[in-house]
This record gives sequence, structure tokens and C-alpha cells, in this order.
Amino acid sequence: MDIRQTTINTTKVLLPLLLGGAILYWMYRDYDMEQFKHIMHEEMDWTWMFLSLPFGVTAQLFRGLRWKQTLSPIGEHARSHTSICAVFLSYATSLVIPRVGEFLRCGILKRYDNVTFAKSLGTVVTERAVDSLVVLLITMIAILSQVSVFHNFFITTGTRFDTFFGQFTTTGYIVTLICLLAAMLLLWLLAKAMKMSNKLKDTLSNLWHGIMSLRNVDNVGLYIFYTLGIWGSYFLHFYITFYCFEETSALGASCALVAFVVGSIAVIVPTPNGAGPWHFSVKTMLILYGVESNLALSFVLIVHTVQTMLVILLGVYGWAALAMIRPKTKTSDK
Repeated sequence: MDIRQTTINTTKVLLPLLLGGAILYWMYRDYDMEQFKHIMHEEMDWTWMFLSLPFGVTAQLFRGLRWKQTLSPIGEHARSHTSICAVFLSYATSLVIPRVGEFLRCGILKRYDNVTFAKSLGTVVTERAVDSLVVLLITMIAILSQVSVFHNFFITTGTRFDTFFGQFTTTGYIVTLICLLAAMLLLWLLAKAMKMSNKLKDTLSNLWHGIMSLRNVDNVGLYIFYTLGIWGSYFLHFYITFYCFEETSALGASCALVAFVVGSIAVIVPTPNGAGPWHFSVKTMLILYGVESNLALSFVLIVHTVQTMLVILLGVYGWAALAMIRPKTKTSDK
């Protein structure tokens, strides 16, 4: 591997870590860790935290089963256990390099179940599109039910749409233009590199088949059930943790839904498991609902840390389980 590629790979790892770390440092630079220890040992009911963990598992289980279902219409037959373990491992891997897990899980199915990589990647693209629509729907519901709270959020964070563009200086516009040009250059280089591949046509064809797999999915009702199961589990995984503290337990499901939506959007920022942006956005929403600042900081730190540890444990299980799975041959049963 040449120095250039090594530098690129190193940057992919370090930049998300530095971004997330910088935000966390800024948030917790003056935080009283002694008070944090007191909250953990004296004010927190860990029973509710443990009760929330199974929903973190079921969210990934449903995702693995839904993924297997979308592969079937395009002639790719993955095993349930392989699909689930691949999802477990993909989430854990993305803690190191955000988004790389999506490619890893496609590679796992290629290795163990002979699933065409490009086709499985196409189904992942479809999966993300469906999930984006679900998040959009949940966001609309949350906004309509909590308009005043979102208005306060935009004011508190300085995100006012009527003055947003007016806040840009000449330098800001120049930097934005440079970023856009850099993105266009990156896309051009990527397209040029792909044209050099003799397998481009087949790769794009397989990718398109994967994307269109949803059109011919068997048992649409089951697909909807899996999708609702994924997002219902995500929400319960987060909402139940509200009962760990007396102050947040009184906020109700509406507050949890708003914080859940804001947190789900924040994880788009490529940091490990949304670390930093997730903490900031959820903490801000809790404060707007009247939660004391130190408790809000403690809440997001504890919840995110525990949920990240669960992702790591599931990843370890997925890795160990895959090591004991025999790769399927061309003539193997489904």
C-alpha cells in the first residue's frame, strides 16, 4: 500500500474521531465529574437501563431479517443467522470508521452465503432510502405535535431559517464554494476511476437490481412489520432510559419522540455512533423541556455510552458466530 492510500485511510479514521472528540470536549470541558459519579450511583435507576437493552438487540435482529427478505426477489438467498451476524458486525465496525460497516456486511454475505456483493449493496441503498422516509415521517409527526419546542430549539441553537443565509460572510461563501467544487471533483475522479473498470456495466446492473428489489419483495406485510419493528425498537431502546431518572421520567413519550428525532438526524454526521452531535442535540432538547443542564449532560453521556457498549458486544458476538459458520457452497440449501 502506498503512502497516499495509507494517508487517506488514516484520515478516514482520524477525522470522525477528532470531530466527535472535539464536540464532546467542548460540551464536557467544565463538567463536574464528581457530580456525575453521584448521579450514576445515587440518582440513577439502572433497572430501566437494563430493560432498554433488549430493544437495542431486536432493532438489529429485525434489520437482518428484513435485509434477507429484500435479497430473495433478486435471486440471492442469504441465511437468517448470517444476515443478522453481518448486521451486528457492521454496526460495531462503523464505530471505528463511520459507514464502512455497510460495505463490510455485504462482503460477509459474499463470503459466507455467495451473495453477489453489488446486488446486496443495492439492497442496502434501498434500505437506507426506506429508513430515511420513516425518519421523515416520524419527524413530521414530532414537529406537528411539538411545534413550539422545535421553534425554541432553532432559536437556542442559532438555527433561524429567516437569517441563516444572512449570517454567511464573504469568506463563508468562498469556503462553501470550494467545498462544493471539491465534492464535484471527487465525484468526477470516482466516475473516471469506475470507467477504467471492465466490470462497470455488470456492477451497475447488479447495483440497480439490488435497489429495485423492494418492488418485487414477497409478503409486503412482513416487510412493513420488520420496518416498524426496527424503528419501534430504536424508540423504545431510547425512551425507556428516560425512566432511569426521576426528572426525565416525567417528561413523557412526546418529549422522548422529539429527542429521538433530533438524535436520529444528528447521527448523520459521520462520527462514531453519532458521538458528539447526538450528545449535543439530545441534551439541548432535554434542557428545552426543563431538565437541569448537568443532569441532561449526564443523561446523554450515560445512555450513549451504554448503548455503544451494547453495539460492541453484539459485534463481538457476530464476529464469534461467523467464525463458526461454514460458508455455503453453490449447492447448499438456503
